[in-house]
Amino acid sequence: MELPKNRFLEELEERLGNHQDKKSILLEYEVHIEEIVIESFDCKDENELMEVIISRLGSPEEIAVMWKEELSVTPSNMKWLFILMNILFFGGGSLLTIFHNVFQWKWLSVVWSHLTAIPTLIAFIYLFFWALLGYEIGKGFGHGGRRLLNKTFLLSLIPNLLLMVLTVFEIIPHSWFEPLLTKTFIIACIILTILLYPISWLGYHWGRKASI
Repeated sequence: MELPKNRFLEELEERLGNHQDKKSILLEYEVHIEEIVIESFDCKDENELMEVIISRLGSPEEIAVMWKEELSVTPSNMKWLFILMNILFFGGGSLLTIFHNVFQWKWLSVVWSHLTAIPTLIAFIYLFFWALLGYEIGKGFGHGGRRLLNKTFLLSLIPNLLLMVLTVFEIIPHSWFEPLLTKTFIIACIILTILLYPISWLGYHWGRKASI
């Protein structure tokens, strides 16, 4: 059943025109079409198989339109968006910590006490951020987003590592993070940092599937 696959890919290639990621897009869809062909091994009619492919993936025209729209979201914009979001996350937390310890405002102390009471929830929200990072890159750039994911991950991780270094060498006073800075919390932070890339990677593969 090579004919339906070839027809589909040829039409898709033509409609993509000069799309900068044409090769990776065609490779991505070729893999999915082969999966559909294997699943539909009992389908002997080529026209019927083509209908199955289109119903699962969309028509070549629809796919081309979708990918051309994706060009408005460039890899550079996506990368810096998530880097800035991570900086804002850490910047907001840093300002909260500084203001709480320097100014001793009562309302801020209340906010601080509530936040330090739910470190697990905050950790899961942060893990979701990294999963979203991978998902959006996978959905937006498909097979060609792997290098972008790695580059974005490494740059986004800089604030995390910087905070760890500043805390370990007590450039930031340990007392500022009470009652968070316990052995259990430190071990949890190390484990979570190690898990960030696998979580982003899983999000990336989920996003790639969602883009099809």
